Amino acid sequence: MQRPNFSLEGRVAVITGGARGIGGAIASALVSAGAAVALLGRDEQALAEAVATLTAEGCSAEYFIADVTRVPSIETAFDGVLRSMGRIDILVNNAGIEQLCASVDVTEELWDRIVGTNLKGAFFAAQAACRRMPAGGSIINLCSLTSEVGVAGAAPYGASKSGMAGLTRALATEWAARGIRVNGIGPGYFRTALTESFYRDEHWQRAMLRKIPLNRFGKLDDLGGAAVFLCSDAAAYVTGQVLYVDGGYLAAL
Repeated sequence: MQRPNFSLEGRVAVITGGARGIGGAIASALVSAGAAVALLGRDEQALAEAVATLTAEGCSAEYFIADVTRVPSIETAFDGVLRSMGRIDILVNNAGIEQLCASVDVTEELWDRIVGTNLKGAFFAAQAACRRMPAGGSIINLCSLTSEVGVAGAAPYGASKSGMAGLTRALATEWAARGIRVNGIGPGYFRTALTESFYRDEHWQRAMLRKIPLNRFGKLDDLGGAAVFLCSDAAAYVTGQVLYVDGGYLAAL
């Protein structure tokens, strides 16, 4: 039996929202497996600091300014990656925002901002990657527990992340003919800048831990193995799936 190949040597990975948090953790995991990474985002200072950290460790990394809510900005960034780094083999659609709001108070502006960033941005980034990606490429969409369960006060976010799961399946079905695999990662409860407001409530923390069989919140490093696996040849026959990294939360519902 041939050993599974988890190496990403010679591949270039584009990570939207890659400067910090989940995107930064996935970037670190991919470079540890041999990939070169292109970090995309709007905060140039954060991107430059992330790239400086990676390159100081001997990794190949560059950054490109991109606003995923604007298709021309996405196209310009991907063209820049291709010119500078020579190829695009992997896309991690990580850019996202969340804002809790009672559904009766959601404005059109808030809806457009959340869904436009999380779902529209992911689709057009995937489209841009597909047009430039050779057969054997891999796309990972960052989904969420709200892709599967409802959360009060998070209707726009939940709609966008449910849409991400559907988008993953649709693109996997369509782009298999191009030799491109599309999968999702669904993080459980991880403490990031996006979710910090939850963790300020100790009562919420205690209540949530009782629902997680592994009895702890996720650490960002917990996502690296899933990302490397789905991007690598070890997952060559895996497409259209969402891998939940949630400590058993969904299994216990």
